[in-house]
Amino acid sequence: MQPTRRLLALAVPAFAATACSPLQIFDALAPRDEGGRLAIQDVAYGGHPRQRLDVYVPSAGVTNAPVVVFFYGGSWKDGAKAEYAFVGQALAAQGFVTVLPDYRLYPEIRFPDFLDDSANAVRWVADHIATYGGDPRRLVLMGHSAGAYNAAMLALDRRYLARVGVKRGSVRALVGLSGPYDFLPLDAGTAQEVFGDAPDLRATQPITFAGTRSPPAFLTTGDRDDTVRPKNTTALAAKLRASGVGVVERVYPGLDHKDTLLSLSRPFRGDAPELAELTAFLRALF
Repeated sequence: MQPTRRLLALAVPAFAATACSPLQIFDALAPRDEGGRLAIQDVAYGGHPRQRLDVYVPSAGVTNAPVVVFFYGGSWKDGAKAEYAFVGQALAAQGFVTVLPDYRLYPEIRFPDFLDDSANAVRWVADHIATYGGDPRRLVLMGHSAGAYNAAMLALDRRYLARVGVKRGSVRALVGLSGPYDFLPLDAGTAQEVFGDAPDLRATQPITFAGTRSPPAFLTTGDRDDTVRPKNTTALAAKLRASGVGVVERVYPGLDHKDTLLSLSRPFRGDAPELAELTAFLRALF
């Protein structure tokens, strides 16, 4: 085990009695990429306490840089942007202005309210990101797990962004890590709780909206993921390809559900070439 990983393995149990989540502990202890920094924190994009976002920028400064809006996962029940600073700094160090929004969660809300929050966060980005060196005409929607679902729905079902006035052509790419895109029939539990009241269940599925006007996509999963099955990724990738949309699909051997997120961090970056491949994909577009 590498020294940094050994340190994290020893330190996390020591904090087990605290109120911190394991991911929050990891984010606090793991070494960060030095090429990115937090530019501004807890900016309101709405009136609810969870309608806040953070912005990370390349340390060297940029002008008209591509912008990544990253939505975290947590089954639409859990999560906080403060746990994902390592993602913001990793992407910013690669030259992308990066935005991490919070959004309202179940049981306070259900589908589609968290998508409306996500859309409003993107609207804030479109209106304000130039102040931080980002180009609002070159937006990438990215997420892990439930956050990949949010990103995919906004990228593929254009009604959400259209309602808040974000232009169709401004979203230039979708990046989804271990996302649920094709999960009917709904399983009992979280999916039923969050989506079960929707009048049209097909309209809850990102794959329903994949078509010729969808943006290029970079989709990853791990072959050991038993939380969100890899078939979600392979099904969406196949439909996009059949529609003539450019897709890079990666099924990383030995990775489980959390690993496609953790491999963006410095301690776990050797587990898969995910960060290098997704940044190469985006640079080829821009």
